[in-house]
Amino acid sequence: MAATASRSFSRALRTAAPTFRTTSTRSSARFVAAPHQAFRQQWRRGYASQEGGDKYEGNPRGMLWGAGALVAIAGGYGLYTQKPEWFGQEVKAKGVFQPRFEDYQKVYDAIAKKLEDEDEYDDGSYGPVVLRLAWHCSGTYDKETNTGGSNGATMRFAPESDHGANAGLKAARDFLEPIKEQFPWISYSDLWILGGVCAIQEMQGPKIPYRPGRQDRDVSFCTPDGRLPDASKDRKHIRAIFGRMGFNDQQMVALCGAHALGRCHTDRSGYDGPWTFSPTTMTNDYYKLLLEEKWAWRKWNGPKQFQDVKTKSLMMLPTDMELVKDKSFRQYAEKYAKDNDAFFKDFSEAVLTLFELGVPFTQSEDQRWVFKSSFDE
Repeated sequence: MAATASRSFSRALRTAAPTFRTTSTRSSARFVAAPHQAFRQQWRRGYASQEGGDKYEGNPRGMLWGAGALVAIAGGYGLYTQKPEWFGQEVKAKGVFQPRFEDYQKVYDAIAKKLEDEDEYDDGSYGPVVLRLAWHCSGTYDKETNTGGSNGATMRFAPESDHGANAGLKAARDFLEPIKEQFPWISYSDLWILGGVCAIQEMQGPKIPYRPGRQDRDVSFCTPDGRLPDASKDRKHIRAIFGRMGFNDQQMVALCGAHALGRCHTDRSGYDGPWTFSPTTMTNDYYKLLLEEKWAWRKWNGPKQFQDVKTKSLMMLPTDMELVKDKSFRQYAEKYAKDNDAFFKDFSEAVLTLFELGVPFTQSEDQRWVFKSSFDE
């Protein structure tokens, strides 16, 4: 501010300088016509000489105007810094930035737009792989040790990023990286889960309440391999994996409904193909197809998986078929196959729980947010 005031004072003096010479018509004429250097030399001669030349008698009025201009400028600048809204400027928040719901909605909107614009991935959407990222970073939670879960975003580091179950998720992390650059205040942990919420809603799934509060952690918090589901296993494995996180049979079956979205890749899991005919739209078709279609082992040079007998274009994993074989699991699969609304309700509640496992929130449960999707009016 001192430098600004000094420059303002200099400008004020230059503006007032011609009034210093108004006592002499002849001098005023020379001021207008003479070059700057000649004017400076004449100024020195007139000031030092007591005879011949022009004697400067002083101009208090000009000095007062200059000083007044300086005071006015300094005062105006001070007012501008204290009350920028009076000058039509945006008021900047003081202190540490505290994001509000509106700020997170902007992040959601940016993800939704990117999902819409970049439709070249797989079946036309990054949505399924972004949801898988949120699922897998949350599904490492262990209730006994209170380790793992979405708090930390430790999949940024090896060895967790290299776990077999996480193969291919670099595509989702890279997809969200420009969003992180656009909104650097949000943690990776919160961003990845918000990405999952956005993916579900933008693929016409149910609303998923959300609250922030996850903090990024370093490599020392990476979880051991083996905490995520192995598609080749049976019902005991399913209950062991989901039970470690605290889920019951109904929640396990509801969460499996995420297989309505996306597909498997031979260069990642080794399996191949989509579960449904609409892999970028969330419906209860996964349960319908599982129960209504005829399935047989696929004859191919790959891991054991099922394919539909009719079209041979869909697949089911061994763990998927356990939902039909197990009596407890099957009752919920049948319920969801008949009632899409019931599936959406139970899935929303289960995935909300999954996304929040192990997170030390400061925002209470009744303060969760529901974001407006691009389908909302």
